[in-house]
Amino acid sequence: MRRIGLFGGTFNPIHLGHVQVVREVKAGFGLDEILIIPSALPPHKELNGVVDAKDRLEMIRLAFSDDPNFVISDVELERSGPSYTIDTVRHFKSILSENTELYLIVGLDAFLEIDTWKSYNDLFLLIPLIVMSRTINKENSTKSEWKSLKNYLQSKISKEYTFSFAQSSFNHDKKQPVCVFNVTPVDISSTTIRKRIKAGRSIKRLVPDIVEDFIKTKGLYL
Repeated sequence: MRRIGLFGGTFNPIHLGHVQVVREVKAGFGLDEILIIPSALPPHKELNGVVDAKDRLEMIRLAFSDDPNFVISDVELERSGPSYTIDTVRHFKSILSENTELYLIVGLDAFLEIDTWKSYNDLFLLIPLIVMSRTINKENSTKSEWKSLKNYLQSKISKEYTFSFAQSSFNHDKKQPVCVFNVTPVDISSTTIRKRIKAGRSIKRLVPDIVEDFIKTKGLYL
C-alpha cells in the first residue's frame, strides 16, 4: 500500500516554511510521497501579484530538486478554469492504483474555510484530510486550536465527527477521518517575501538559496 499526500497552493513564491511543514508531515504520517500541486487560477485569491504559473512551478521544482519523494504536479496548470481541489482529488483517485492511500494536506486556516470550497462535502467522502497547525503565537495553546477545529467541523460538516486522542483524528462512521498534526511554527509568508523583494530587502533564509537565485535572475516580484 502506497501512501501519498496531496499538497496544493498558490506558492507565490514557495518558501522554507512550505518545505519544512511538508517534510514534517511526510515523516509524521509515514507517507511514501507528497505531490506538490501549484494552482493556476486559485478561486479564493486575488490574481494581482501572482506571477506566471510556469515560474511558480519551476521554483517548486528547484525547492525540492534534492528529494525525489516530493513530486511536482502541473495537473492544475494544464486544466482550464479555476483550480478546484475537488477536481484534483478526483483526478488522482481516477489515475492511481487502488492500493494507493491518498491524503489531502491543508493548513488550519485553509481548513476553517473549507465550507466555501466547491463540492466540499464530497471531499469528506473521498479523501482523509491532514490538517496542519503552525500557529506562531505560543500563547495560543494547541488545545484551543483543536477546540476551534472541532467546533467548525461539527457545525459546518457533521456533528457526528468525534475526536480520538489515540489516533489524533476526528472520525466519522460514513465520512473520511480528519487528522490533526502540529508542525513547527515558522514565521514566513509569501506575502512578506513579495513585500521584501519590492522594497529591495533580502529574502535570504526565507526561501531556498536556489529559489532566491531564480527570483533574482527572472526579476520576479519587483
